[in-house]
Amino acid sequence: MPGQRSITEAEKLVEAKLGGTPVNHRSMAVVANIYRAAAAVRQHLENAVLRSSDLTWTAFVVLWVIWIWGESESRHVAEESGISKGTLTGVIRTLESRGLVRRSEHPSDGRLLLLSLTAEGEELMRRVFPEFNAEETFVTSRLDEDACRALANGLRQVVLQVEEHGEERRLALLGGAEPAPRRSGRRRRQSG
Repeated sequence: MPGQRSITEAEKLVEAKLGGTPVNHRSMAVVANIYRAAAAVRQHLENAVLRSSDLTWTAFVVLWVIWIWGESESRHVAEESGISKGTLTGVIRTLESRGLVRRSEHPSDGRLLLLSLTAEGEELMRRVFPEFNAEETFVTSRLDEDACRALANGLRQVVLQVEEHGEERRLALLGGAEPAPRRSGRRRRQSG
């Protein structure tokens, strides 16, 4: 991409900047490359597959979660999709207006919302997923079968570490305090 530094250039710049700093360079490289790989893959899949079906990455992930898990409570869909309940609300509104998702009340708890795919949503996923998977195959094509398996397992171990020990670590780092609230990036103007 024009104007974007290659991964090799970025690694050289990091080494030049932090070469003498006592940090775990191996772990830093793993996390940085997880982020870069995720961003590159997401952008490729959105541009190569999802955009032609008028889907964002987040909308596709929500559809995927409902498609795989079947009818699910909205809070579980948000959690499995890695998004907030507020973000899910907007995504569901859009998908529902397109006739891809159906909302219904929980049979025993009216406060809970159930989400399921419509017939059109099911058909869309059956059509789009093979195209999506073909691009998953493309982006991993430099890896042989053993390397794919090892990378998938290594990333799974990263996820398990955070799932199983992340909260304990966060509590220790913050002395038991809650994390600071998220900021949108915009600061409120100070009056007076």
